Amino acid sequence: MSWVGYLVLGISILTVLLVVFIVSFILYVRTPAPKGCENIKISEENCSSCSHSECRFYKGEGEK
Repeated sequence: MSWVGYLVLGISILTVLLVVFIVSFILYVRTPAPKGCENIKISEENCSSCSHSECRFYKGEGEK
């Protein structure tokens, strides 16, 4: 295969990957939150009983 063939193959692979990314992002944005998870808030009582120190809400770094 000549260098032109490799160039066309590379450009077509990048184009396909870009289209897949754009379509998946659009579908992700349009997908509604699961039932019961629409307005989840941080609960002080749940956070105080949690010992997971890696949680971003543990030290109040999450939603404010």
